[in-house]
Amino acid sequence: MTFYVAFDDTDTLDCGRGTGKVARWFANELPNGCKQIMVVRQQLLQSPEIPMTSHNSSLCCVIEAPNESYRTLLIEKGIQHLKNNRIEGSDPGFCVASATDNLDAIIQFGLTCTHTKVSQQEALVLAKNIHLSGHGGTNDGIIGAIAAVGLTHLGECGRIVDYADLRELPITTSAKELRQRNLFPVSVNRHAEYIPDTDTIDNQGSLRPHLWAKRLVVPVVSIGANTWQTLVQKKESDPQTITNNS
Repeated sequence: MTFYVAFDDTDTLDCGRGTGKVARWFANELPNGCKQIMVVRQQLLQSPEIPMTSHNSSLCCVIEAPNESYRTLLIEKGIQHLKNNRIEGSDPGFCVASATDNLDAIIQFGLTCTHTKVSQQEALVLAKNIHLSGHGGTNDGIIGAIAAVGLTHLGECGRIVDYADLRELPITTSAKELRQRNLFPVSVNRHAEYIPDTDTIDNQGSLRPHLWAKRLVVPVVSIGANTWQTLVQKKESDPQTITNNS
């Protein structure tokens, strides 16, 4: 079964790494029998009223486990992972839920977090049947953590920061090679034409699919005959930090 394990605000501005790495590293801490399918970065509201490390984003690990009994193990492992990797001065939050839980209200909360300032109390009210906990500082990270679960379950937004061999792929691949990995190149040209399997995709050194319609989509534009390019170039410094939305 599918579990969502989300982390928020484990870092500080000058610590040298963001929560994106903490989320990806969790794959090494999973109980036997579990597999981390992907890690999704969710963007929340950016506002001067909201304390944030850099971008006010949160990370959700999508994990396949044999059955419901693994929920407790994932919670225990996640809490220990936070204790081992949180940075002093951060405000970490942690959330665990399954795809079989009733997440309708949590989805709505996540959507609200993308455009409205919310409170810890609002987050805690929704967490009666799932795990939500703070692990230091103000505990404001609980807001982003539960929001990431809702938005990832919705499947209509988010950037994939880890999935299969995503980070090992060369700068150019064929459309077929992406589709074989369940990564779907989609034209964002005006005519939205189909991209043949033999066409070349230039990912500009940073292939980061989007979560659209519960599929991993690679938006691309045409740059020449049978050649396409992703929309965003790799940045020299692209911190995948998780921050708070309070």
